[in-house]
Amino acid sequence: MFNTKTISKLYTPEQVGDILQLSTNTVYSLIKRGEIIAKKIGKVYRISANSIFFAFSGLDADLFQKQQEDFGNLSLIEKELTQVRQNL
Repeated sequence: MFNTKTISKLYTPEQVGDILQLSTNTVYSLIKRGEIIAKKIGKVYRISANSIFFAFSGLDADLFQKQQEDFGNLSLIEKELTQVRQNL
């Protein structure tokens, strides 16, 4: 079942244009070129917040989140490496 935690907020191309300070035509061009991932539902496009983040930063939001988790685990990894090296 879907809930607000599993589905990110969805925007129209017009709203995305306002957020990114672009014209609506530019947003549609970005969608057509695949630079912004959008889902067409009926006759209208919906764009997830993750797609906007991806277009703006060039990083997939999930990848960015995992990268931040990896940086958080860096000290644990270094500790494990030290222990392995001592056992060689």
